[in-house]
Amino acid sequence: MTRRPRPRHRLRALLAALVMAALVLPLSAAAQPHIPAPSPARTGPVTAATLEKVYAAHRANAAQASRMAEEHGDRHRAGVERALAAPSRSLLSFDGRGEGQVVEVLGDLARADHVAVLVPGSDTSLDTYGRFRAGALALHGRLTAEARTSTAVVAWLGYDTPGTVSAAVLTTGRADEGAARLREFLRTLRGVTGPRAGVALLCHSYGSVVCARAADEVPVDDMALIGSPGTGADSVADLHTSARVWAARGSDDWVAEVPHTRAELLGTTVGFGTDPVSPAFGARVFTAGDGGHSDYFTPGSAALANLARIVLGETSEVTHG
Repeated sequence: MTRRPRPRHRLRALLAALVMAALVLPLSAAAQPHIPAPSPARTGPVTAATLEKVYAAHRANAAQASRMAEEHGDRHRAGVERALAAPSRSLLSFDGRGEGQVVEVLGDLARADHVAVLVPGSDTSLDTYGRFRAGALALHGRLTAEARTSTAVVAWLGYDTPGTVSAAVLTTGRADEGAARLREFLRTLRGVTGPRAGVALLCHSYGSVVCARAADEVPVDDMALIGSPGTGADSVADLHTSARVWAARGSDDWVAEVPHTRAELLGTTVGFGTDPVSPAFGARVFTAGDGGHSDYFTPGSAALANLARIVLGETSEVTHG
C-alpha cells in the first residue's frame, strides 16, 4: 500500500517545484522588452468633490501610456490602456509601469449606500485586467438589478500580484505590500463615501491573504474570502477585525487541494495555515455552488448571488454551505 504524503511534505514538494519555476521563468521574462509608461498622475486629495477631476487625470495618463506602448510595439498593452482612457471609465488610480496597476469604479461612488471592493489574486495585471473587470461588471449588474439603494463596485488592482507558478505565491511578501496599499486606499475611500456607506471586501484567492494582512486596520463591514488558500491566520479571531468574515469555495475549485498548513523552509514561512471554510477557522461559510476557481462572479451563479447579498447587508438571505 502506498502511503499518501502528509500535507507538510506535500507543501515542501510544491514549494520546491515552484522555486524551480521561479528560477526559470524570470530568464524568459527578462528577454521581453520593457514597456515604457509615464509616472502616475498627481491628483491631490481624493474627495467626493474632486472625483471627476481625479478620474479625468488618470484617464489622460492611461491615454499617454497607451501611446507609449503602441510606439514600443506592444499592441495588447496599448489596447488595454486605450480602453481604460475612454470617457466612460472612472479610474481612481492608474500606473502603467511594469505589470501595471489600476483601480476602477463602477457606479456612483460619492452617493453609494453600499460599496464592494474586489481584491484579486495571482496573475492579475494590466494585461489580464479584462477578466478581473468582467467579475466586477457582473457583480455591479447583479447589485443594480436587486438593490433599492445606490451601489458601487471598485475593481482594486492596487498591488503587484504574484504569479501562480512562483515561489512568491506561497509566502506573504506580496500580500504585506498589498495590505499596506489596501489600508491606504480604504481610508481614501471612506473620505469619499463617509461613514454611512456599507463597505464589503471581496477577496479572491491570494487576494484573501492581502485582505487578512490588512484586516485589523480597515474600516469595512464585511470581508468575504473566496477560493482562499488560507490567510496566514489560524482563525477569524486572529484577524482582529470587527467585520463579519465570510468564506466560500466552489466544489470544483482546485484550491481545495492546496495543503492548508505552514512550514519553515530556508528561513521562510510558506503556506497559509487553516482552511477558511473549515469550522476551526470560524468564518460564516456560504454556498458557492459547483464552480471552479475562476467562477465566483459568473452571472447567475450561487456564489454571485450570495456575494451580492453580503454587499447589500442582507445577511439573513445568504445561503449557507
